[in-house]
Amino acid sequence: MLALAIFGVLVFFMFLGVPVAASMGVTAIAFFLGLDEPRNLTMVAQRMYSSTTGFTLLAIPFFIMAGNLMNMGGVTTRIFRFASSLVGHFWGGLAQVVIVAAVIMSGMCGAAVAEAAGLGMLAMKAMPEQGFDKKFTAAITGAAATIGPVIPPSIPFVIYGSITGVSIGQLFLAGFLPGFMMALVMGIAVYFISRHRGYPRQPKASFAEIFVSFKDAFLALMAPVIIIGGIVSGVFTPTEASVVACIYALILGLFVYREIKFADLPRIGWETSLYTIRIMFIISVAGFFGWLLIHQTIPQQVISELTSLGTSANVVMGIIIFILLILGCFMEGIAVLVITIPVFMPIISQYGIDPVQFGVVMILCSMIGLLTPPVGMCLYTMSSISGVPCGELSWELLPYIIGITVVTLICAYSPDLVLWIPHMFK
Repeated sequence: MLALAIFGVLVFFMFLGVPVAASMGVTAIAFFLGLDEPRNLTMVAQRMYSSTTGFTLLAIPFFIMAGNLMNMGGVTTRIFRFASSLVGHFWGGLAQVVIVAAVIMSGMCGAAVAEAAGLGMLAMKAMPEQGFDKKFTAAITGAAATIGPVIPPSIPFVIYGSITGVSIGQLFLAGFLPGFMMALVMGIAVYFISRHRGYPRQPKASFAEIFVSFKDAFLALMAPVIIIGGIVSGVFTPTEASVVACIYALILGLFVYREIKFADLPRIGWETSLYTIRIMFIISVAGFFGWLLIHQTIPQQVISELTSLGTSANVVMGIIIFILLILGCFMEGIAVLVITIPVFMPIISQYGIDPVQFGVVMILCSMIGLLTPPVGMCLYTMSSISGVPCGELSWELLPYIIGITVVTLICAYSPDLVLWIPHMFK
């Protein structure tokens, strides 16, 4: 009952329009006062500080900055052109291009909102000019952006690994197949929608045209090779890879493509700081909120309830996915992760669920949350870029949400598929 009361109060504050981080903080403080334990409030500063001091969390601002540098430095544009020469002739044309570009971009920054913003500016200019509906353009761009945090490197995987102690390298490797599966189901959806609506496709590019676009984008395409190759080979850690990504993107933007000027760097740094502060503040407050749950033995109570039902690991996984999808409708993905991980980790340990596989399932669920109202960040990003109301855009996103949900269920109930690549490199 106490667990329901805590989450009920949290949701109540959020419905009142209180920001997610503030809602978590106020809820935790209110319950400590209500339980007549005001002395525990002295732990607020300590818990908030300790939640954000992990070395692996340094990767967050650097991957965000890498994404901003690539969007402004011409990297995104060149990747878009190369993807267009490869798949622009399939049904859906530029929509298929957006998916392929998102897959390539995902190997660089690992932030869905950054990808949505970068690809969104290109897609909203190019696709409507070729006869694509604005709603369709915004929907496929927002959906494709969610591939970014699943294919490594990934900010959510960094957060999950820093909280649980699970190897971030193993999590990165586990994200490859699910990420490509997401791209596949989106491509299939685009194919059928485009044929039904009669959307255009481009003439098939010649080998010479593909080679020219590849040559132009070669250095940009080398970014994911360097980042992922360095992590897998052990040359640098995932945290160090984020710094490498920034340096590489900065060199390309400043000295190779020359689309970034030194005068642009303060603005890029400021935008990176704003987004980083928002993420880190949520993590810090969630650290104190998570301590409330642990202090009141909420995880143990949940385990006891599930165990008493005699449920299997498959049923528990289904219950957890349902909870994550519901929470994702009302809370930002990172907030859902940092709040629920302390509750769910003892449960999956009790039922023998692999923590690497579970991490992939959690991130996939949070990607669905990025597209669902009322708090979907990619939904709002594409709505603001395209001018399409969130309600209309939500309906247009439905086929892709269903596709990602199917991928999530496959990963949840086929652990060998998710763990195949991590076990290969173990």
